[in-house]
Amino acid sequence: MLTWKNIIDFSVNGNPTPDKRVEKTEEEWKALLTTDQYRITRKKGTEMAGTGAFCSTHEAGKYNCVCCNTPMFDSTIKFNSDTGWPSFTQPIKENAIKYEKDSSFGMIRVEIMCNVCDAHLGHVFPDGPEPSGLRYCVNSESLTLQKEG
Repeated sequence: MLTWKNIIDFSVNGNPTPDKRVEKTEEEWKALLTTDQYRITRKKGTEMAGTGAFCSTHEAGKYNCVCCNTPMFDSTIKFNSDTGWPSFTQPIKENAIKYEKDSSFGMIRVEIMCNVCDAHLGHVFPDGPEPSGLRYCVNSESLTLQKEG
């Protein structure tokens, strides 16, 4: 189980190696994604709080990266954080997420990205539920839900 100490270590000393890499040109990403998906995942945008399709979804399944379809999160670790964005306590695999220090907008945060294609997902914070204490705050537009069953 990842902890805040692990997250800081990854953001300072380097991320785990992904299972594979997916790289495309900006034109290829634009052709593949909607305008909002492109703005959020490729240009580090965000969606307005409470507007994302997965804010209140609790169906069983895997949440995958919208850009490369890599599994990011499992529905079993999704929780209601009352923040307006889908929230998770752990990634599906330690090497699924890439972590980078983000000092934009006068704040210091840890940005989370798909470790396979570098898609911006959101941020991770140390104020989640136990036992990990982590809250992965994710834009709905950066995910697809692969439902079980």
